[in-house]
Amino acid sequence: MDILFKAIETTDKEIITSFTFSSPFQNCDFSFANICSWSFLYKSEYAVVDGFLLIRFHVQDGDGRLVYMCPLGDGDIVRPVNLLEEDSLKHGHPLRLLGISPEAKARLEESFPDGFRYIPERNYFDYIYLREDLINLSGKKYQPKRNHINHFKKLYKYDYKPITPDLVNECLKLECKWYKANHTDEDEEKLSYERRSMTFALQHASELGLLGGAICVEGQIVAFSFGAPINANTFGVHVEKADISYAGAYNIINNEFVRRIPEEYRFINREEDLGISGLRQAKLSYQPVILLEKNTAIKKLPSGK
Repeated sequence: MDILFKAIETTDKEIITSFTFSSPFQNCDFSFANICSWSFLYKSEYAVVDGFLLIRFHVQDGDGRLVYMCPLGDGDIVRPVNLLEEDSLKHGHPLRLLGISPEAKARLEESFPDGFRYIPERNYFDYIYLREDLINLSGKKYQPKRNHINHFKKLYKYDYKPITPDLVNECLKLECKWYKANHTDEDEEKLSYERRSMTFALQHASELGLLGGAICVEGQIVAFSFGAPINANTFGVHVEKADISYAGAYNIINNEFVRRIPEEYRFINREEDLGISGLRQAKLSYQPVILLEKNTAIKKLPSGK
C-alpha cells in the first residue's frame, strides 16, 4: 500500500494537533509550530492512515534520507509501523524513527520484540521543567536566578508585552543583532536556518497557535520568547533571544513569559541543547524535572542487520 503523504502547511494544524494534543508524548518534535516552521528545511509531510498520524521528513546529514516519527493514534501500532517500513524500504533505507522517548520505545518493544535497534541521542534530549518551578524559583538551588532577576529589576524599568503583529519586526531586529554577535563560520548555516524558521513562525503566529512575549526597556525590545503547546499538559518554549548587554535579560524573559503560559500546561519543554556546552549548562541550571531521553530507532532487517 502506498501512503499518500502531504506536505505540512499551516492549514493542517487542526488535523495534526487532534493527534498530538491527546498524545502522552512530551517531546518538542511533536509541536505543530515546530514541525511547520521547519518544514522548509526538512520537507515534512504527513498522512492519516487507519486512525494514525504518520509523519516523515528528510534529514540533512549527507544523503537527505527519509526518516519518520513514531505513529500517533489509539490501538495497535503494528500496521502503521509496517506501512512506514514499506515506504522507507521503497526509498532504499531501513526504517528509521527519530525522537523515540521511553514511552514510545516501550510501545515499540511491546509490538516488535527485538525488532529495533535503539541509539540514544544525548544532544537531542529534551529539558522539561515544572511550570511552577520556573515561576517561583524557590529554594537555594534557584538563588542565582533570583539574583539575576532582582539585579535586572534594579537596573531597568521594563514592560512585558505580548508579541502581536506590530512587534514582529522589532523582535526580528533583536534577532539580527543577536545573530551578528553570536554566529561563527562553523554555525552560520545552522543559525541562518534558525532565523528562517523563526521569521516564518513570527509571521504566522496566529495560524501556528503561538504565544509570545517581549521585554521592553525604554521602548526597545531587549528580549523575547515564544512557543506553543505540545500536548494537553506540556508547553514548548521554542525560541528565546536576548541582548546580553542587559544583564539578566534571559532570566527575566524566561520568568515573565512562563507566568503568562496557561495553567493547564504543568510542564514546560525548553527543548534540546544540541551538544552546545554553554547551552547544556544553562538548561541544567534551571533544574529540569525530566531530562527526556530520545532515541533513534532503526528497524532490524530479517537478517538481523
